[in-house]
Amino acid sequence: MEEASIPYLGLLAGGIAFGGIATYALAGVYAERKVSAFIQDRLGPMETGPKGLFQTAADILKLLMKEHIVPSAADKILFAIAPLLVFLSVFAGFSAIPFAPGLVTAPLNAGLLFVLAIISIEVVGILMAGWGSNNKYALIGAVRSVSQIISYEIPAALALLSAIVMTGTLDLQIIGMQQDGEWGLLHWNAIRYPHLIPAFLIYFTAILAETNRAPFDLPEAESELIAGFHTEYSGFRFALFMLAEYANMLLLSILAVLVFFGAWHSPIPDIPGMPDLSGHSVLIWISGAGWLLGKSLFLVILMMWIRWTLPRVRPDQLMVICWKYLVPVGLGLIFISAIWQLVRIYT
Repeated sequence: MEEASIPYLGLLAGGIAFGGIATYALAGVYAERKVSAFIQDRLGPMETGPKGLFQTAADILKLLMKEHIVPSAADKILFAIAPLLVFLSVFAGFSAIPFAPGLVTAPLNAGLLFVLAIISIEVVGILMAGWGSNNKYALIGAVRSVSQIISYEIPAALALLSAIVMTGTLDLQIIGMQQDGEWGLLHWNAIRYPHLIPAFLIYFTAILAETNRAPFDLPEAESELIAGFHTEYSGFRFALFMLAEYANMLLLSILAVLVFFGAWHSPIPDIPGMPDLSGHSVLIWISGAGWLLGKSLFLVILMMWIRWTLPRVRPDQLMVICWKYLVPVGLGLIFISAIWQLVRIYT
């Protein structure tokens, strides 16, 4: 009976995760419109519902009701599979994320490596979308996106590796637990090891490029490529691309918080007289997930702020930033981490 219930528990966890990601994406689209309106001194959505709250829901309803249009010359199999592959590659990454101590769907000893590997499959889906559309704008957008993602995965991995050298593990649970302590944020990796602050800045710059966010949104440059690799998509398939983009922003932000900024731990030092939650696992889960998601959503809002503040870079500038600056600095930070650990061992 217990064995038979395991698949149902997995389906339940998957359904809850999908519902949570979909709800977050709805809120994220609305928040981005309001953030952009605030930065540009506008109002944003105001007509549909109070303060425009129902505008995003109306947009999603419209997408769900739209017809799936497939170009006559497109590769219909690749065209249909691509958005599913892009979304599922990001969706699967959440399975290895510990939202609180013990609150993880798939605990893995190499959880960080799994997340980086699984989201890399997105590249295949994007290339399938551009090639399968049989559209030159979509193909150019797909090639740009693939080259951009593959290039910027290297500095992102180097930045994370400098933190891994300091923590000595790829297990996201252990990395999170190592940052616990009575002094709150003073135990966070980015505070304990100051050279991890530039490592985070490299990682954050890289994930802006990996998620095709401005100023690195060249695969979707409207002035020259219309909408890039998803130009020919409509309806629910287009919605899957948007859902994957916002989900990937959250996933990579959570990864940054887990590695650099204290995971699910509060930044507030322990205060005498505060209630002890050690015997209440559910309360620990709620508190931990709240802190983790709160810090991660702050990074998501920061991405939105940057999108509506900085101008788009040129393709050659994109590659210069990656290979000429981020990669060498990332290698230097790994060297600093190695020296730090050697000094710690022999002193």
